Amino acid sequence: MQVKVIDHPLVQHKLSLIRDVKTGPKEFRELLEEIAMLMAYELTRDMPLTDTTVETPVAMCKCKMLSGKKLGVVPILRAGLGMVGGFLKLIPAAKVGHMGVYRDPNTLKPVEYYCKLPTDITERDFIVIDPMLATGGSSAATIEVLKQKGAKHIKLMCLVAAPEGVQLINEQHPDVEVYVASVDERLNDHGYIIPGLGDAGDRIFGTK
Repeated sequence: MQVKVIDHPLVQHKLSLIRDVKTGPKEFRELLEEIAMLMAYELTRDMPLTDTTVETPVAMCKCKMLSGKKLGVVPILRAGLGMVGGFLKLIPAAKVGHMGVYRDPNTLKPVEYYCKLPTDITERDFIVIDPMLATGGSSAATIEVLKQKGAKHIKLMCLVAAPEGVQLINEQHPDVEVYVASVDERLNDHGYIIPGLGDAGDRIFGTK
């Protein structure tokens, strides 16, 4: 499997808290946003820089600044919404698209129901975000839509993944880097990640 596990101590600590069944919606949302921000820090490590000069209170100083590369973040509805805030705290200029994909409970195949993306797709690098990479169908479908609309550089960021989901992304989109906080054991018969963290959407919004 081609996957990058972000094993920073803060990420792993907060992941343990967010897995806990006793963690309520408010704390779950806060932890999810915090983990997303920490993971976004790692994902953007290769952003290009340009030289600049600024005047400090005492002297001129040669510095580095972002070169202006345009970014887009695409949360997969609805659970991906819980990760957007953390990402935008680091990169507030990023544009946010939205992709609605649900998993058919019988076939476990992705079904697209909503798509709203920035108009300048070809000029942006995209990061697709979703707390869970289970079967991988929703993420793969979202990545395919982005490619069909002209996106050239795409990364996928998830909290927890099943080996089956990582494998599917590797097979269908070998050019897409996958970043996770954990690769868990497996999927169960219903397509849920084991041990996972439950249904992320329900835990974010307090639904069942």
